[in-house]
Amino acid sequence: MTKRATYEDVLNAPENMLAEILDGELFLSPRPAPPDTLAGSALGMALGGPFHHARGGPGGWWILFEPELHLRQDVVVPDLAGWRRERMPSMPPEPYFSLAPDWACEVLSPSTERIDRGRKLRIYAAAGVTHAWLVNPVERTLEVLRLAGDTWTIVTVLTGDDEVRAEPFDAVAFPLAALWEGR
Repeated sequence: MTKRATYEDVLNAPENMLAEILDGELFLSPRPAPPDTLAGSALGMALGGPFHHARGGPGGWWILFEPELHLRQDVVVPDLAGWRRERMPSMPPEPYFSLAPDWACEVLSPSTERIDRGRKLRIYAAAGVTHAWLVNPVERTLEVLRLAGDTWTIVTVLTGDDEVRAEPFDAVAFPLAALWEGR
């Protein structure tokens, strides 16, 4: 029988690795490659102005890069996550979040895609995360998912030069190509 991972294992992980506990198992991932970092950063900037800061958009959200989520026994680190401020009016004092986000985004890479689509989406669903986006820099796609009961439904898949106006951030549009081109 394999020993269940503990938070001590996360704290003792090598500095250059991202540590998560998924289904009681410790997972170590390398830091994202430049195309993944570009896509995640560009997406955070596209959403941050109108939704986090209410510049050119409705505001009302906290949009954060790589927050550490403590969801039941799991320690999960999405590439981006967002909370409606009505559900989380202020930042918690702990260095992690125990309140599940309203939206989680994973930037898929060949080494993490199976885990992101499988274990992590299942954990997000069990925690009640209502929206998930899967960004694939290699395929240049954005999959928009909505939780219906305990099942993820694909709302839309955007590709190429599509305009992104997708829930829960459909109040403001931005070009999908901005995630790969850095403009």
